[in-house]
Amino acid sequence: MRILVANANTTEAITEACAASARRAAASGTEVIAATPRFGPAVISSRAENIIAGHALLEVLAQHAGQVDAVVLAVSHDTALEAARQMMPCPVVSMTEAACFTACMIGGRFGLVTFGNVETYRELVTRHGLAGRLAGLGSIDIAAPEAVRDPEGVAAKLLPAIDALAAQGADSVILGGAALAGFDERLKGRAPLPLLDGVACATRMAEMLVRAALPKPRTGSFAAPSGRATKGLDARLAALLGG
Repeated sequence: MRILVANANTTEAITEACAASARRAAASGTEVIAATPRFGPAVISSRAENIIAGHALLEVLAQHAGQVDAVVLAVSHDTALEAARQMMPCPVVSMTEAACFTACMIGGRFGLVTFGNVETYRELVTRHGLAGRLAGLGSIDIAAPEAVRDPEGVAAKLLPAIDALAAQGADSVILGGAALAGFDERLKGRAPLPLLDGVACATRMAEMLVRAALPKPRTGSFAAPSGRATKGLDARLAALLGG
């Protein structure tokens, strides 16, 4: 089985952290291939950057279409998820959605901790239909790249935020941010609740979907696009849209 772990940021160090987390989570015999977009934001932190990153991410996926068995979107905003599911001929799993549904299977309510502004994550959880299962959101006042440069410093800031979410009734905490890939292992035994790494959750779900061998829908809003006229797109992306 071959799984593509596609970052939507252009920071290679974050891609590498996500790929390492996916490889730890993957079953024996699963090959993890990592990819980073050729353009876009270094780290997504605004709605505008998220839209730009969506185009860049779809271009990356198109380059691997037909060559991988599943895709993991290693971006905590679940960037371009619906479009990727419609376009790609294989299962596509996003990290925050996967972590949210995993959290629902191990407890009643979950929390999520991330960098900076949390409101887009509140919207994302609501979009996935899980607002009623969200105990709270936490934030650490630090830039995402610090997780690569100073992981222990970031870990020290995460622990009080996790404690606060536990006090709000969370039964588990999602580590919201591709840059936090692997921090579930780093904080094991130091946090009072189970910590969910979205990349690890998504990798395991992707493997399950590949083994389930479900067909792609041939009708409805997630049926593959075809016959769409485009201009100026990467040739492989245009081919997937043109059918």
